[in-house]
Amino acid sequence: MKLKILIAEPSLIITEGLRCILHDDPRFEILGTADDLPLLQERLAAHHPDIVIINPGLLPYAAQSPANAELPEGTFSVAIVYQYFEPAYLRNFDAVIDIRDSKHNIIATLTELDHETSNKHDSQPDAQELTKRERDILVLVAKGLMSKEIADQLNISIHTVISHRKNITKKTGIKSVAGLAVYAMLNNLMNDPTTPETPPHGGNVV
Repeated sequence: MKLKILIAEPSLIITEGLRCILHDDPRFEILGTADDLPLLQERLAAHHPDIVIINPGLLPYAAQSPANAELPEGTFSVAIVYQYFEPAYLRNFDAVIDIRDSKHNIIATLTELDHETSNKHDSQPDAQELTKRERDILVLVAKGLMSKEIADQLNISIHTVISHRKNITKKTGIKSVAGLAVYAMLNNLMNDPTTPETPPHGGNVV
């Protein structure tokens, strides 16, 4: 099965260069391109690619995140870089391609993600592998609460919430809030009577 790739890059020269590198390799299928964020989001919804090769400059830059632009679950993000970005920001991506990389290295980076995709499908975790507290926090994240709001509602520290969120991401392999929301719905966690309700107007559950 071919690896479906979407390229999000405003430079025509770089876009066409990537097309040229990947075009003759039977393992890849280029679904299309996007030169700005709205078009990227539109094409993500339409095509559901396996990999998005994206210029990080297209994404909102705030506190070193987000780097995934609400990618569909199972889609990998690969940064294509030719200017400086903070290393901590680039770590939000699944892989990084430097414009000076060789054709061999670029293809190797993408095919390695293909192996990760296979491994992820083979070992997709069940929701029951999450602890009760992790499931509670997952549901609240899926409902749009920030870490501080979750900490206040569950009467735990924000550091504990952040630690649980890291564990949730590690166990599920999902980074985006949208992806976690889909995961919660598919596993019927949103309707679980044991999970906490979201209080109106940010108040605490009594």
